[in-house]
Amino acid sequence: MAPISTPQTPFGRVLTAMITPFTADGALDLDGAQRLAVHLVDAGNDGLIINGTTGESPTTTDAEKNDLVRAVLEAVGDRAHVVAGIGTNDTRHTLELARQAERTGAHGLLAVTPYYSKPPQEGLFRHFTAIADATELPVMLYDIPGRSGVPINTETLVRLAEHPRIVANKDAKGDLGRASWAIAQSGLAWYSGDDMLNLPLLSVGAVGFVSVVGHVVAPELREMLEAHLGGDVQKATEIHQKLLPVFTGMFRTQGVMTTKAALDLQGLPAGPLRLPLVGLTDEETAQLKLDLAAGGVQL
Repeated sequence: MAPISTPQTPFGRVLTAMITPFTADGALDLDGAQRLAVHLVDAGNDGLIINGTTGESPTTTDAEKNDLVRAVLEAVGDRAHVVAGIGTNDTRHTLELARQAERTGAHGLLAVTPYYSKPPQEGLFRHFTAIADATELPVMLYDIPGRSGVPINTETLVRLAEHPRIVANKDAKGDLGRASWAIAQSGLAWYSGDDMLNLPLLSVGAVGFVSVVGHVVAPELREMLEAHLGGDVQKATEIHQKLLPVFTGMFRTQGVMTTKAALDLQGLPAGPLRLPLVGLTDEETAQLKLDLAAGGVQL
């Protein structure tokens, strides 16, 4: 049974885009994935994104993606929303992944903007509509033009919001002005996809976060969100400012690389990365330790 959701918070409020643990020889570590999922939910996440970019989805097979979703569902599926990343730049392949995730029992789908191809807005509209038509699962769009090359325009978001299963957007556009208009006009549940902007996006109508730093500071993210929802803006701001070194440090280089390094430092399942990603240098690891410590993270 999926955790309780509302139209305002269809996937919960604090979600982490979970890394994919690998064994020392680069194989999928399903036991590690389950242990990490339990740790993240215990820390305050009420949702997990599996097979997103932070999960190194470009390097995992369809079968591995399916095994990951199944394993995480077994571990925490009655306590947290388990959302499967299914986005690719091939609509037919994306639909196959969406149907696979539904059969396995995922609670929702995360669909990133098709990358590299640079489709026009009509292409984006048809792509996302096809995904929403393919299953009965709720869909969270993922707007990240810095990676995909193409933004989802506000007008397109408004059109897509008319579909009953397109219910949310993960915003990594980095534009508070556009976000303000899109939230007001579309009515979609809005999730911050940029940790540095978590609090600012709450102030213009976001309902929660899809976080990377949630791997290491989920309790603080939840405390910040609850303070904001409770009207204690000063406390929320203080938490945001305390976390600034963490936000900065986790993105000094590629976020999956730093996240796996941070988890290794805490003795949590992570393992190596699959090429083309590589582990941090000794200098980068030393800087990450300083950044995390400055933000209050215990190592």
